[in-house]
Amino acid sequence: MSRHATTDPARICVTNAKGGTGKTTVAINVAGALNDRGRDVLFVDLDPQGNATEGLGLTDAYDAQPPTLFDALTRDPSLLGDLVVEHEEMDVIPSSIDMLQAEHELTIADLIARVRTQDHGVDPAALAGFALNVTPETVTGDHALDTLDRALSTVSGYDYVIIDSPPFYGKLTDTGVFAAGHILIPALAEATSERAIELLMDQMAAMERQTGTTVGTLGVVANRIETTSEDEMMLEWFDAAFPDSPVWEVRKRVALQRAYTEGKSIFATDERCDMAEVFSDVAATFDEQFGYTEVTA
Repeated sequence: MSRHATTDPARICVTNAKGGTGKTTVAINVAGALNDRGRDVLFVDLDPQGNATEGLGLTDAYDAQPPTLFDALTRDPSLLGDLVVEHEEMDVIPSSIDMLQAEHELTIADLIARVRTQDHGVDPAALAGFALNVTPETVTGDHALDTLDRALSTVSGYDYVIIDSPPFYGKLTDTGVFAAGHILIPALAEATSERAIELLMDQMAAMERQTGTTVGTLGVVANRIETTSEDEMMLEWFDAAFPDSPVWEVRKRVALQRAYTEGKSIFATDERCDMAEVFSDVAATFDEQFGYTEVTA
């Protein structure tokens, strides 16, 4: 039995809009490391491309007929529990091809919330005419970034919820971050990561201003590290940019890609990989922060 300081699961959004950071591999292996410590994990693939769904061997779920995650986010949050797919390491809410329309729907929903609460003289029902699922009745507050949060509140029995966000900024990413309240940032040790992380921080600040919430940064996973002067320089930059957060170093290993191809984390394979220790440390740090006191695996 896992022990947690509260009755609610810890929620973590793995996010960086810069492509090629290995974000999904990091998310899957963090979830696998938590499972390896005996935690019950719900993995949510919020990326319309469905890379995590594929990387967990659930490609068929991506093409499933409605209702899908798209419907839970834009029509009825209570649908989420019916979408859970079992995996040997974790439960999964798969992405779907329908999620390609989610950014549009959430933008309309947020506009409905704004015009209704700020009295712009626009009929919210008129805006709903541009949506597939969203209606004024599905938007409950002064913003519409709480849809995943409301959906997750309908499921229980988990210690952690790991959310793999889309590789772009927008309402869908904001929805994931709002639901989680905590972010883990995968980043490459290259100069372009500076700008990407600065933009991420700006995006988080804008979302916090809109919603009145606070987002905590749990750490940075410096991914695909090599022994170069640029890597060393960027590791120093990460430490300086996040003085209160750990920076974990994950070096390039073919074993991680092979595990992804097999539809699982490195912890569910027979192959030994030294980088598993790094992900185990991430999981142990999360357990300490969120109040889990025993390793039960």
